[in-house]
Amino acid sequence: YTLSLHDALPILTGAMSAGISGLKAHMDALNVVGNNVANVNTQGYKPGRVTFKESIYSTQSAGSAGTTTVGGTNPQQIGYGVGVGTIDLDMSSQSLDSTGRGMDCAIQGDGFFLVGDKTHDIDSMDALKGLTLTRVGNFEFRDGYLTDGQGNVVYGFITRSNGDDPGTTPGDKPSTDLVPIRLPMKSTDPNSKGDAVYVGVDDQTGANVYPDNDPAATVDGFVDLENISIDKNGKITGTNKDTGDPVVVGYIALGSVENLNGVLHTEGPYYTAGNAAGDIRVGTPGNSVTGNLRNDKITDGNNVVDPDSALAEGSGATLMTGFLEASGTDLATEFANMIIYQRGYQANTRIVTVTDTMLEELVNMKR
Repeated sequence: YTLSLHDALPILTGAMSAGISGLKAHMDALNVVGNNVANVNTQGYKPGRVTFKESIYSTQSAGSAGTTTVGGTNPQQIGYGVGVGTIDLDMSSQSLDSTGRGMDCAIQGDGFFLVGDKTHDIDSMDALKGLTLTRVGNFEFRDGYLTDGQGNVVYGFITRSNGDDPGTTPGDKPSTDLVPIRLPMKSTDPNSKGDAVYVGVDDQTGANVYPDNDPAATVDGFVDLENISIDKNGKITGTNKDTGDPVVVGYIALGSVENLNGVLHTEGPYYTAGNAAGDIRVGTPGNSVTGNLRNDKITDGNNVVDPDSALAEGSGATLMTGFLEASGTDLATEFANMIIYQRGYQANTRIVTVTDTMLEELVNMKR
């Protein structure tokens, strides 16, 4: 049998293609390692992990079953290299970095803080999934709203009155609406000047009534708070500077998804709950007040509110204040992977160079 150039070229170019695919796959893996190492001190960073998969096969023979006289034959297939199978994020809880800031919060357990803008109306599951998810709780009040380090407004359940008089003691009763967390309004009534005016309740409809939207409310601006703190259940409290009274602002919400590894990383510490993540379940840290929380605006696919739905059930996670979640990068693992990927890349370069040498010899053969 004489090996012709026509016969040899597909074989050798197939080997070279396999080597090139190996170079690309290992380069992608090294990129993931490099990103993990670069974010070794990034709070809330979730490291990536690469798995490889075989590329498509060329079937030379499909194989056959045995007969009464001869045995069967096995399939004959030639692979065309390797590709990146998955790039997964390790979404498990990590160790904590102490910051000493009373407004910093780290989630212990599964779940995410929900952030967005001031005008996002949560009236459906799609709208709920339009919020951004994050594990980094570097919070502070800006212009009356609780925001994270990037200026996104944090969502939760703010305190409302008992429904009789918006200026009375709130009774630590949270609103049923998932809304941007903001400070209570400041009363300008001469009889209660400086008092905190909370969200009220409409006696007829039971809906929340916000003082700044109520013409009858005598308010001007937000209450000035000092000694603000957040407890493990996400409860935000402070002291009214004007009156010295304690003020319960509300509760930080936590969202959990059906498939934790299905969230889509966007930029920085933020994720979105795409189709792979499933629906978002909303509650408070520790489920401390979940029994009172019911966002009646959120309906099922048939636009029907299910009073027994799990839309207000959190993950049961709690908060550690004064801490932020540390990076999940393990340098020992990353350096070991870097060596493995480097040697894999090096081995594939040898396939390319050896194939090139064989092609050169084939072209230079004397006939």
